[in-house]
Amino acid sequence: MNAVEERRRAEVRALAELGCSEIAGTAGGVHRVHRAISDRVFRCVGHGVGPLALPVQALHDGITDGVYATIGTVAQTVGRVASVGADWPGDRPPSETPRGAALIGAVLGLIGDDLEDQGSPLAADPVTVRVDGAVVHVGEGPVPPGRLDSADVFDGATGRVVVLLHGLTETEYAWGAGGLEADDYGVRLAVDLGATPVYVRYNSGRHISDTGRDVAELLERLAAVWPVPVTDLTLIGHSMGGLVARSAAHQAVERAMAWPGAVTATVSLGTPHLGAPLEQAAHYGSAALVRVPETAPFGRLLRRRSAGIRTLRGGSLVDGDWRGRDADALGRAAAAEVPLHPGADHYFVTATFTRDARHPLGRLLGDGLVLPASAAGRGTARRVGFAEEGGMHLGGAHHFTLLRSDAVYERILGWLDQSRERAGVTGE
Repeated sequence: MNAVEERRRAEVRALAELGCSEIAGTAGGVHRVHRAISDRVFRCVGHGVGPLALPVQALHDGITDGVYATIGTVAQTVGRVASVGADWPGDRPPSETPRGAALIGAVLGLIGDDLEDQGSPLAADPVTVRVDGAVVHVGEGPVPPGRLDSADVFDGATGRVVVLLHGLTETEYAWGAGGLEADDYGVRLAVDLGATPVYVRYNSGRHISDTGRDVAELLERLAAVWPVPVTDLTLIGHSMGGLVARSAAHQAVERAMAWPGAVTATVSLGTPHLGAPLEQAAHYGSAALVRVPETAPFGRLLRRRSAGIRTLRGGSLVDGDWRGRDADALGRAAAAEVPLHPGADHYFVTATFTRDARHPLGRLLGDGLVLPASAAGRGTARRVGFAEEGGMHLGGAHHFTLLRSDAVYERILGWLDQSRERAGVTGE
């Protein structure tokens, strides 16, 4: 069995087992809700009939506990059996196909940190360069079986490089279908500016600072093996990807890496620089739910959300924002002030459902996931440092419109096509 087939089987087994274990976990949550409600009912009944209710409650609890335990055991057993016979269409591992990658990307966004701790094959490659779904070997030494050689992939590359970083629960396929037929931002910039696109996939369930550190190391290795000197490096990030780009550049500078010296521009598309309202709501909502027995299982379910999701509460970029802190503690989210990368031009795009960003609904809902003020890095207490002329607003759009928009692309092309001297847009 070759390396590709081994990886394929490992990923299929992991998906089958994960699906059934989640079913078992859901049954356990329903069981806890059931018991919380029944316990409250029997307490009320006991106030009226006294000890007569106890035998009935014992019989009820015995039956229900047995039923739910059976459901959980059956689900786990089915998972183990299914993992042996489960299969995936085609010859490639699920992670290398658009549908499989989308499924795994969503799972990683939700619980990717747990899967990494468990050593799951679904989280085996936390940060990689991908071409048509396959992993590109970046660095010295022999190319591992089943991986692409960067010397072959980037043969004929130019010194102008564009690195594209996807968002939470996404993969590089979010930019387009993959390959030269995708006509995504990377391919279009290759045609219009002669730039070479590099698509990075990462486990979006990890802390942004961990991913940023790994991306920094990946780009250092990539620059070292690039066929020509990298003279112009642009980082484009959608949603969380914009935070990853900032974290990577910041940590690379702190570690005196070489590649940040080539960064001429960054573009963030719907990036929650000041935090995302849905994560803020989940944080406080879970705290309220766990206080009531009947809703506590739902609160604990919310608290299962990944470290990556949690860091979106305040847009945290460095280890100090989370290390040694209680992730469920109430209060203001920790977010160190990390400046924009010096010497580069910085651009941002915001979006709202409404055509006018000043419309009350636009201010309230933003693009559905990120508010305009956060995407622009301008709040009452914090300002990231974007110059106003370095921004664009896209009206009548949602968060994922920013991944594939002719209007957004034309603005990106205009920004990157002008010389740095004429741009006059830098972080403060």
